[in-house]
Amino acid sequence: MRVHVIGLGGAGGRVVDRLAADSDGDRFLQGVNAFDTDVAALDALRSIDESRRYRFGDAAGGGGLDGDLHAARRLGDAHASELGRAMDDQQPSLAGAFVLVVGLGGGAGAGVAPALAEDLTRLYDVPVYAVGLLPTPAESDPSESDPSGSDPSDPSDPSESDPGDSAASAGTSAAGGGPGERPPKRPLAEKNAARTLDALSDRCAAIFPFDNGEWLRPGETIADARGRLNGVVAERLAALFGAGEADDAASTPQQVLDASDVARAVGDDGEIAAVGHATQAVEPPESGSRFGLGLFGSSEPAEVDTSAAVSAIETTIRKAARGKNTVEVPDGRADRTLLVVGGPPSWLNREAIADGRRWLADETGSGAILSGDAPVPDGDEVFALVVRSGIDEPDRVREIRESIA
Repeated sequence: MRVHVIGLGGAGGRVVDRLAADSDGDRFLQGVNAFDTDVAALDALRSIDESRRYRFGDAAGGGGLDGDLHAARRLGDAHASELGRAMDDQQPSLAGAFVLVVGLGGGAGAGVAPALAEDLTRLYDVPVYAVGLLPTPAESDPSESDPSGSDPSDPSDPSESDPGDSAASAGTSAAGGGPGERPPKRPLAEKNAARTLDALSDRCAAIFPFDNGEWLRPGETIADARGRLNGVVAERLAALFGAGEADDAASTPQQVLDASDVARAVGDDGEIAAVGHATQAVEPPESGSRFGLGLFGSSEPAEVDTSAAVSAIETTIRKAARGKNTVEVPDGRADRTLLVVGGPPSWLNREAIADGRRWLADETGSGAILSGDAPVPDGDEVFALVVRSGIDEPDRVREIRESIA
């Protein structure tokens, strides 16, 4: 499916910059933009063309908003239509969906995301999805942050005009400072995330949270993990939205995945969806020869051992379902599930994929399993993507919501 992907704030911009770098020229990227109040953050992007980066909010003075969600909401309401117009040269009407990528615990991106989602929904008859990067518990830990407890995102807070430490800048979720930098001080990260989750749930078809804390390795900080986590998010976005886009006849799926399939799988009520992904390296079959014409070779690939293909597909589906998802899936259960299996066409054993669907139905308890395949003629790995929606609320999301209860 064709999507227009928009990075909002520092974290969202860096993730989308990584997606643009990894998927340059891929058909699924109908459009790409990065919007921020921070000139330096936009200038640091390397793979999004300068014409696709846009600074908004002159009131911010060209800098970040230091986690001031209330000020960011005001700017978002004032500038959402302006940001929509900044996308016009990329023909957004051709997109099958819009994808907003945003650090939920920050200021600029989290502030503008709800207003932009509402504006895009009003203008275009396609879903708007949000990929929300969750702050880690340490970012809001009083022992690691400003002990004043002031809340610049609360309009009744007297400290609103002085939002505090500049290290609280939007964008540290999944893309904090460089290796070796101290963890960001963001005492309001969880409260910002809770308020933004609520706002996006009312305005987006579905939300794909990414739990930064769950993906950190022992002893690792957000700053240390920035590049790796951005790569994980970008990889899963490309696997989901790029699965149905064929470049030529050889890569045309037998079961085509389109925008309507994704919409059916994730719903349109602002529910949380989780994405699992796994790969396994395989040996590309060498071209054989036919009728003794070995001198010239043949375009017909040698057959793949059936047991090897079945094993590879079974392994990747199980790892995608039971491995680390973008966010926890309590008990593995879901109301709706989408399965995509991809790789070299000769490895995509239809019977194995059908068996995988049946196993996944039992695993998730889903009433229906939607599926598609993604042939990659020159590929050297088999992959599986599992998307679950209508899941029970993950513990981390509940903790964040309770921060404002």
